[in-house]
Amino acid sequence: MIKTLLMATTIGFMGSLTAHAEGVLQLYNWGDYTSPELLAKFEAETGIKVTVTDYSSNDEALAKIEAGGHGFDLVVPSNSFIPIFVEKGLIQELDLSRLPNHANIEPRWMDVVWDKGRTHSVPWQWGSTGVGVNTAVYKGDINTSSIFLDPPPELAGKVNVTPEMMDAISMATLYVGGTLCTEDTEVLKKVRDVLTAAKPKWMSMDYGMEDKLATNDVSASMYWNGAIMRARLKNPDVKFGYPKEGYVLFMDNVALLSDAKNVDEAYLFMDFIMKPENAAMLSAFARYGNGITGSDAFMPDDMKTAPEVAIPEEFVALGQFIPTCSPKAAEYNTAIWTELMK
Repeated sequence: MIKTLLMATTIGFMGSLTAHAEGVLQLYNWGDYTSPELLAKFEAETGIKVTVTDYSSNDEALAKIEAGGHGFDLVVPSNSFIPIFVEKGLIQELDLSRLPNHANIEPRWMDVVWDKGRTHSVPWQWGSTGVGVNTAVYKGDINTSSIFLDPPPELAGKVNVTPEMMDAISMATLYVGGTLCTEDTEVLKKVRDVLTAAKPKWMSMDYGMEDKLATNDVSASMYWNGAIMRARLKNPDVKFGYPKEGYVLFMDNVALLSDAKNVDEAYLFMDFIMKPENAAMLSAFARYGNGITGSDAFMPDDMKTAPEVAIPEEFVALGQFIPTCSPKAAEYNTAIWTELMK
């Protein structure tokens, strides 16, 4: 009887391994944000083939998931969008017993306001939104949002603004002295006015700033710190500025979709990226922090003191996470953005 049970257990275990060896996983993530080396390691260890589909904004990802029929298993929303995905029933509560590496999450990233106790998401990467500037073109103060909201003559017509609605509107809100996700119409009018007045001085609203800043196709951009570090490694004249008016912090988080088909594979992947050495692979590729205890030991040396990653002390208190806006604030923001896009 015992022998029979052991044989059945062994067969079941081998069957599970075979399923993993033939498994697939559909990851819906931001573009240029997933380490190919990490995916190759995951496939080598598990046999699971990961297909990555890119998106360029939180709103795009939310709309695609909400429409249904997408076929994705995991999505990587930013902090302020996690409560929206939960409220809409688009992501499911995690079975933490299937995530032993959940214990590796740094304490400061565990009981976060957007996901108390990390019941619906695990960390992917975190960083800041500031301004990247080619200092061979502009030699003035780069620690200000006026770089893109009131460009100096050297940069006028050479500035890019990332078309991520909440980043742009939040940076403009801080610039005019407002509170993030405000419903104050007087503040919002100032936000609208400063953005619409600045737009004629912009060259573009686009992505891909790592290469465009490095080659000086664009001389300045509101953009994300990791990509600016990657640009600096190609061109030392590129620097990252932390606006003194305030700047945005973000954390992107992996969540299991409610209609995921490859659930076992999804749990294996989420647990895999919370191993310190694997989290460090994500950071080494995209150049952002990751939120996993012990990953620093595996990080590239050039990230440990990089000013884009290790925020200088004088700017630490100026960074703010965008909260989840009220429906009214979201409506106002969308109206401003729609007008700006005309």
